[in-house]
Amino acid sequence: MLIAVAVFVAAIGAIKVRQIRGAGAQTAAFQPPPEAVTTIVAAQKEWPATVNAIGTVTAVQGVTVSADLPGIVEKIGFESGRTVRAGEMLVRLDTSQEQAQLAAAEAARDLARLSRERLKGLRESGVISQADYDRAAADLQQGEAKVGEIRATIARKTIRAPFAGLLGIRKVNLGQYLAAGDPVVPLQSLRPVYVNFAVPQQELGHVRAGAAVRVSLEGVAYVEPAGRITAVDSIVDPATRNVQVQATCANADGRLRPGMFVQTGVVLGTASPVVALPASAISYASYGDSVFIVEDVKGPNGQTYRGVRQQVVKLGGARGDQVAVLSGVRPGQEVVTSGVFKLRNGAAIRVNNAIQPSNSATPRPEDS
Repeated sequence: MLIAVAVFVAAIGAIKVRQIRGAGAQTAAFQPPPEAVTTIVAAQKEWPATVNAIGTVTAVQGVTVSADLPGIVEKIGFESGRTVRAGEMLVRLDTSQEQAQLAAAEAARDLARLSRERLKGLRESGVISQADYDRAAADLQQGEAKVGEIRATIARKTIRAPFAGLLGIRKVNLGQYLAAGDPVVPLQSLRPVYVNFAVPQQELGHVRAGAAVRVSLEGVAYVEPAGRITAVDSIVDPATRNVQVQATCANADGRLRPGMFVQTGVVLGTASPVVALPASAISYASYGDSVFIVEDVKGPNGQTYRGVRQQVVKLGGARGDQVAVLSGVRPGQEVVTSGVFKLRNGAAIRVNNAIQPSNSATPRPEDS
């Protein structure tokens, strides 16, 4: 009986060993289904060297027009949001009191002129002294100065645009009392405008007055070709180690408004060869950025299949949807552009380029 049991156990053991070995072989030979991805053939491009920064638009001339003297608003000569010429009347304050004072001053001046003319003849006849004549002439000058002073006060109660530009929303109403310094309306000149931005101190040697500057709005492909650096600050901010730079843009279409945040790029004039790939092709990681290169991979069973190899890359700057790859990818290599998050080194793939991710240096989003 013991011999029979031993034979039975040995037979069962042999069968199970054969089954386990067969399952292990099947597991080793198992190949997961290929992942669907899109790819692109890497090509070399010449990208001009640029220094990118975030800038702020400011007006070359921008003020809030205010009342110079107190008074009641008698007339409003502008509409909110329209352009005005230099010297155009914006608001006129009530000047009835000053007009009465002007009439009195003009009458006193005329009387002083007549008195001087009479005393002139008497002085020539020797009837009066030179001192009396000089006093009459001084009274005439004082009268003319008083008239000029009152006229200047009347002119200051007519508020005019100090320069041509675009008005904001008015802050006064008809009949409102304005104290000296009360705001009337913002006025900004938009052609041209300044764009102020900061660059790191290590880039200061590449940034010079006269260099071209690209200006783009967030979500809008907009380039201002007339942008030029006009000033570089003489000091470095000790807190950030950045240098303030000011560029002037023609802003012919008036799209740039004071206070806007814009993206700026200083063109350094030299171009360097890079491999430009869509940003979706980059797998970002703390230990290094990488891409997946498509090539023939040899499996454990010795058969060759279409797979990917993970390649660490060094990245440069970005332009629109594209990222510059400085090293790690050669022109002509096929690179995965979408679906990289589900790939691993040696994974099998199936290429489907019916729909490609965006790959434009100057994208135009539909919701912009």
